[in-house]
Amino acid sequence: MTTLSEASFPPGTVITGKWNRSRYTIRKLLGRGANGVVFLVQRGENGKHYALKMGFDPVDLQSEINVLKSFQLQRNHEALRQSGIPSYLKDVDDYAVRGREIPFYVMRYVQGEALHHFIRRQGADWTLLVGLRLLQKLGQLHQAGWVFGDLKPQNVLVSDYGHVELIDYGGVTSIGRSVKQFTEWYDRGYWNAGSRTADASYDVFAFALLLIHIMEADALKALAADGLPQLRNVNQLVRLVERSERLAPFRHWIIRALRGQFQDAGVAAKAWKELMERPVPMRSRSRSGTPRWLINAFALSVILLIGVLIYALRF
Repeated sequence: MTTLSEASFPPGTVITGKWNRSRYTIRKLLGRGANGVVFLVQRGENGKHYALKMGFDPVDLQSEINVLKSFQLQRNHEALRQSGIPSYLKDVDDYAVRGREIPFYVMRYVQGEALHHFIRRQGADWTLLVGLRLLQKLGQLHQAGWVFGDLKPQNVLVSDYGHVELIDYGGVTSIGRSVKQFTEWYDRGYWNAGSRTADASYDVFAFALLLIHIMEADALKALAADGLPQLRNVNQLVRLVERSERLAPFRHWIIRALRGQFQDAGVAAKAWKELMERPVPMRSRSRSGTPRWLINAFALSVILLIGVLIYALRF
């Protein structure tokens, strides 16, 4: 039997829902994850663009759909209204192809690029603003009784103006239940730093690891690969953060997050705002990051110019 991972859906392929009969034309592949593949599609009825996700496992995809439907039922919740999540889900259906039915759902298309790509392209100065907006998004979920769970750079899209959107709700879990989907590096259980029970501090811990990964990917990779799994601990992460110059502007905040000292994302966001109100050494470092030879050359040219002007005035 043909599986979804083997099936080919080139641009121009028309996906027709078995039950709702809506037609979607694939424009391009947006991404492929552990539990599905996402396409940019154009709906035939109105010509608008959406993101369409097909699931590798019908059970996993249905679980994700159920979460999004729960958000819609909570659309009157103030925090969710602010987040825009209740309007995320647009259609749910099956697509018959090659002798099997593939479940899919259609969601609002979010423009932007993955968080790590955005920071590398725009510069580390954007980390403060983008980080605050991400914490606020997480806080809105927490207020409504949910934890995002699978927080990683690929699941955070950032626009050119620093606006943040969370995507891929496969890991979203009700507070108090076991987190159902996670990525090892960002999971506090992986680092023996706490349980996998969904609570607000779980996402805050993942946010701290996300920062470490973006700024110190090689060091984090080496740390994760070094030693036995049962020996991993928060103190190893803390030492990494304390040694890092790139993480220096966020050092105190990250260590608090790693140690679970923020009650929820709201408290974490408040502490993050305090970082934004202080002079940021990161910015002075980015300015002083100009190559030394270029600074010396500029200084020498200024000295020579002054000498020429003095000589010209004397004669």
